[in-house]
Amino acid sequence: MNSHVTPDERQAETRCGFVSIIGAPNAGKSTLTNQLVGTKISIVTHKVQTTRAQIRGIMLEGASQIILVDTPGIFKPKRRLDRAMVEAAWGGARDADAAIIIIDAAKGIDEQAEAILEGAQDLKIPRILALNKIDRIGQDDKPKLLALAQKGSDHGYFDEIFMISAETGDGVEELRRYLARTVPTGPWLYPEDQLSDAPQRSWAAEVTREKIFLRLHQELPYSSTVETTAWKALKDGSIRIEQTIYVERDSQKKILLGAGGNAIKTISMAARQDLSKALETKVHLFLFVKVRERWGDDPERYREMGLEYPKQ
Repeated sequence: MNSHVTPDERQAETRCGFVSIIGAPNAGKSTLTNQLVGTKISIVTHKVQTTRAQIRGIMLEGASQIILVDTPGIFKPKRRLDRAMVEAAWGGARDADAAIIIIDAAKGIDEQAEAILEGAQDLKIPRILALNKIDRIGQDDKPKLLALAQKGSDHGYFDEIFMISAETGDGVEELRRYLARTVPTGPWLYPEDQLSDAPQRSWAAEVTREKIFLRLHQELPYSSTVETTAWKALKDGSIRIEQTIYVERDSQKKILLGAGGNAIKTISMAARQDLSKALETKVHLFLFVKVRERWGDDPERYREMGLEYPKQ
């Protein structure tokens, strides 16, 4: 959870700033964001490119408020949507007060990581290198981890290097305290109890999209997008949410619905449970599946996702 703030700390000189987390797909950016904030802000799946737009989580540490910007994974883009996601990642880093470059230590510095480290050299802000997933490295491989840290340092100037496990929390507390000292002095931008600046409608759509990624396989999750089209508080305190899932072809719609509607029922049930738990009230979730060919070339879909529409 966000660290408790004592009255003495609140009266101290406050600090506030944006810290962007960048790295390759599946390096652990969303897991680290959730670990630092202390609750689930970003969706997490085992599939690459789950995060599509910038997600901001708000972390408190003493007199510091840190707005963590979880960004899409950086990879070699092939589609228009890919280009928008990669630009959102680098744009988030350029606009931040500091950047965490996260590397999957179990994979090492491969060609993809090399390109990200080289690109990070152009950032004119404090840069922090986080070697993640150290829990997956055996005791005999510890020298390799130190060599990896040295190799990362050789790529450019880093203010600090941390060895962490975003999943278990190992080493994250030290990173948390460092970020609190690094962000600039200034007033807090958000209330003390706010954990994210994402609109509820967008957040709810992300919850459902996570369940699609977990339930379905291969290319279908990447060919779909979710939008919250209605949100109504009912008299009994429950909430009615309607969402539309867009796919590109009729064949994809059939897969998403499943035999006898089983697939969409499973997705809806899982999303509804998460939404009810987070909102602390009963949620009535209604999912509709629509075919919209080439939605990946529709500027309106990009606006709904919070992405800039690439012109080419």
